[in-house]
Amino acid sequence: MLGGKDNYPVDRQAGDRIRQVFPGMVDIARQSRYMLVRVVQHLAAEAGIRQFLDIGTGLPTVDNTHEVAQRNAPESRIVYVDNDPLVLVHAAALLTSAPEGATDYIQADVRDPDFILGKAAETLDFSRPTALMLMGIMGLVADYDEARTVVDRLLAALPSGSYLALYDGTDTDPAYVQALGGYNRGSGAIPYTPRSPEKIARFFDGLELLEPGVVPVTAWRPEPNPWGTAPEVACWGGVARKA
Repeated sequence: MLGGKDNYPVDRQAGDRIRQVFPGMVDIARQSRYMLVRVVQHLAAEAGIRQFLDIGTGLPTVDNTHEVAQRNAPESRIVYVDNDPLVLVHAAALLTSAPEGATDYIQADVRDPDFILGKAAETLDFSRPTALMLMGIMGLVADYDEARTVVDRLLAALPSGSYLALYDGTDTDPAYVQALGGYNRGSGAIPYTPRSPEKIARFFDGLELLEPGVVPVTAWRPEPNPWGTAPEVACWGGVARKA
């Protein structure tokens, strides 16, 4: 859906089926991905962040977190976390790094924040500001209270001046909710739970939200991108600073 070639026939077949049921999924995939690029660009180039903990990174694609960060600050250090065995297979593509910086990959479940923090501390210095990236991952934690607890536990380990960047699918588009329901019932994969924009906003409680707040990903500091403009999509997010 992002236009890349690093995928398998089964991925393309699944993508075709999703497009048939819900064509808008292409816009969600592309526009959410491009928000990630804008967020990392801002944090590295303007906020001075040099450490990124990217949980739920997914398969390597164009402009991964380390590529954007190290383009602006070669000394940036990035730790990727995912629980998908396929991502582990492709982890070497994520471990490329500018010589001044570092990248690492941890295979772990987002619901085990203490394990993630312990392993990430081998590469990141948690006494220094760090960006916690949770892009499209918390919908895989079905229980909302558990999801909030996970985010709070991860943030508690980070010092003042750190950032939370998060987006997730929302229940604002009935066609998207219906398509997800069919996927959850028939795929055999971990179900994905879309949430209201209000619930997504609560992940940022106690933090200093950057403008424009928690908004559709297409509205977060939009810039020209390879896929052009898109209508509002059922994926909301934001960025906030820990005081």
